[in-house]
Amino acid sequence: MRSKFDKQLQELNEEMIEMGNRIIQSIKQAIEVLVSRDLEKARLIMEGDAEVDSLQKKIENICFNLLIQQQPVARDLRTVTAAMKMVTDMERIGDHAADISEMTICMGERCSIDKFEHISKMATETMLMLNHSIEAYVDKDVHKAIGVIEHDDVVDALFTEVKKDVIQLIHNSPSEGEEETDLLLIAKYFERIGDHATNIAEWVIYSLQTSV
Repeated sequence: MRSKFDKQLQELNEEMIEMGNRIIQSIKQAIEVLVSRDLEKARLIMEGDAEVDSLQKKIENICFNLLIQQQPVARDLRTVTAAMKMVTDMERIGDHAADISEMTICMGERCSIDKFEHISKMATETMLMLNHSIEAYVDKDVHKAIGVIEHDDVVDALFTEVKKDVIQLIHNSPSEGEEETDLLLIAKYFERIGDHATNIAEWVIYSLQTSV
């Protein structure tokens, strides 16, 4: 009975890693099309969000089967509970990749990210947080997870700088207010991705707690 449970836990771990890699790729591509304005690729990213949703459902089904069919001990219960929580954050990150791509399409050639140094930095730092949160899960690394949580302050500070940039640009060129507002919304998506990466890291720590 335990061997069947361990096999299902391994399947859960493999699917979680696959979903983690998938959302990392989605965000990476969303950043690339934001810079390159490859609108056709942006549409493909939006369509690919369905794959992330499908992975979420598959993982949730594995978790439900583990809880219903087996009787997990405290450590295993934390692992399954954390996976169910993490997969929700992963799915939302996938949504934000599609959101960024949709905004890229809406903006077309109207506005360039080059004008916003802090958005580019946000994209880089958010990508770092996301990579490290997934690595923390794969490597069962509490210290890396803690690092992700602490790094969220960096992304939040950059978002504050983006807001200042937008206010200044709108003040200088009121006619370009719509374009600047679009980029502020994109920055907000990056800020939310950082929050979700933080949530994933927190659940990694929870799942690795020693049984009392």
